Amino acid sequence: GAMDPMIVLGLEGTAHTISCGIIDESRILAMESSMYRPKTGGIRPLDAAVHHSEVIDTVISRALEKAKISIHDIDLIGFSMGPGLAPSLRVTATAARTISVLTGKPIIGVNHPLGHIEIGRRVTGAIDPVMLYVSGGNTQVIAHVNGRYRVLGETLDIGIGNMIDKFAREAGIPFPGGPEIEKLAMKGTKLLDLPYSVKGMDTAFSGILTAALQYLKTGQAIEDISYSIQETAFAMLVEVLERALYVSGKDEILMAGGVALNRRLRDMVTNMAREAGIRSYLTDREYCMDNGIMIAQAALLMYKSGVRMSVEETAVNPRFRIDEVDAPWITDAS
Repeated sequence: GAMDPMIVLGLEGTAHTISCGIIDESRILAMESSMYRPKTGGIRPLDAAVHHSEVIDTVISRALEKAKISIHDIDLIGFSMGPGLAPSLRVTATAARTISVLTGKPIIGVNHPLGHIEIGRRVTGAIDPVMLYVSGGNTQVIAHVNGRYRVLGETLDIGIGNMIDKFAREAGIPFPGGPEIEKLAMKGTKLLDLPYSVKGMDTAFSGILTAALQYLKTGQAIEDISYSIQETAFAMLVEVLERALYVSGKDEILMAGGVALNRRLRDMVTNMAREAGIRSYLTDREYCMDNGIMIAQAALLMYKSGVRMSVEETAVNPRFRIDEVDAPWITDAS
């Protein structure tokens, strides 16, 4: 009936993970994910898309089973529209459109970073934070200003996760390399000189990668190189994050993305926040990684604020930026 809470199904598929999340306004009902893991080397976009198309039906039906509902109980379908790898995005969008046509229920294309912010806000209780979004492909500092989330600073070349994974790959560590580099870094003691590259609010990481690979060739201990990569790159992030807080006048930090699981980065951000008298929120592990729940949450907020999309408006956008989306449900704290 009219009083029943809305049930939203969210599909995420921007990169290596395909995920289906089901929520209503008060509960998280189910989440099922499948991650594409290349046998060798990095992610090939077409291989990831093939993986997604092979498992997406299973992922969706498992989520529905867990939520104990049928596809016809869904009131709204959200999917990740971008940014991301075009072949993966297309698989996800096609599945979302199919469900929408099958059920006659509305569909909304969601900006992927917006999903990270909104699930972070939902599960941590952060209200109007500056978000440090750090993953394979993304490194951005984002805050809500004048009705939209704005990118206050970002990487000028590669995402921080990408840099760490590429270094790991050259060192013979399989994808994803981040967790292993984090372990090795704990044993490192020697801080090697790596380029610290901050330009205003923006960062660059390819210089660190080049220098780190050079140290690897010359036989420096991988523990020391890993330690040095983390200390240098994370210090850069904390510097731009601190400046973003100052510029935006916000008093909360939210961390999201796969790299936000790194304990050393969390400690550095938490310490900076404590010294600055700022609250820092760390999104739970399962919602930090790419997941369908975050897409469902953003779609719910968009729908409730009046957003509607025709099927023609659901074309994927591999370069979709968060500041292209209105976010009227936030009142700026500053």
